[in-house]
Amino acid sequence: MRMTTFFLAALTMAGVLHALPAAAQGAQCGNNSSGFGAWVADFKQEAAANGVSRSVLDRAFANVNYNRPTIAADRGQKSFKLSFDAFMQKRGGAAIISRGRSMKAANQALFASIERRFGVPAGPLIAIWGMETGFGSYMGNQHTLSAVSTLAYDCRRSQYFTDQLYAALQLVSEGYLSPQAKGAAHGEIGQTQFLPRNVVRFGADGDGNGRVDMVGSRADALASTANFLKGHGWRAGAGYQPGEPNFVAIQGWNAASVYQQAIAYIGQQIDGK
Repeated sequence: MRMTTFFLAALTMAGVLHALPAAAQGAQCGNNSSGFGAWVADFKQEAAANGVSRSVLDRAFANVNYNRPTIAADRGQKSFKLSFDAFMQKRGGAAIISRGRSMKAANQALFASIERRFGVPAGPLIAIWGMETGFGSYMGNQHTLSAVSTLAYDCRRSQYFTDQLYAALQLVSEGYLSPQAKGAAHGEIGQTQFLPRNVVRFGADGDGNGRVDMVGSRADALASTANFLKGHGWRAGAGYQPGEPNFVAIQGWNAASVYQQAIAYIGQQIDGK
């Protein structure tokens, strides 16, 4: 299923959105569904006190429920513990490389434009695109606001995902994220799976139409991904293999070392470097 398409206005010349204030800390986290309803009520009060309008909160939380598939996914990321070879096999690395080379050839002008703007070559962008959603073919079927709210409530990473929830509320308030939107299990959005805060910080207009559509526009998704990497220290022209300067930016994308290695390897095979 495709997540509900939304658009992000290009609010600055660079197409990057402003950030929300820091998240509140008062709502009581929990490790099962029993306290979720009370947490939502407390969070809504805190969010209102932090300036989020009641109408936005009512719309955003109208269909929010404790999302068990999100918790299962959060507890079960076993592929990140695999060896590099096993991870590549499980993720279909060879197929991503093969199709990725075709995608690079078919979108040469787009990737050249992105590299001129952000300094990031096609390879690592295509690696991320292919591994995250199969080049946009599957972006998830979980209710986005339920997923983010569940993780904000869950004690494991409550502070981190409370900030993600505030970012999602910003997107709802500005009309860029539908309260009915569906996506990945952790609330990731679009063809390269941006969490809400990263959409706010790094969303970029890649097709020049004055807006950012992370779901329906590959140009916007890939430009935003390049902007993310640039924001995490990418230096134009430097290498991106382990031990090279730009590998640190790839490390910013995902904390799992095997995932980082896969991005670097797949990107190198696609770029031919």
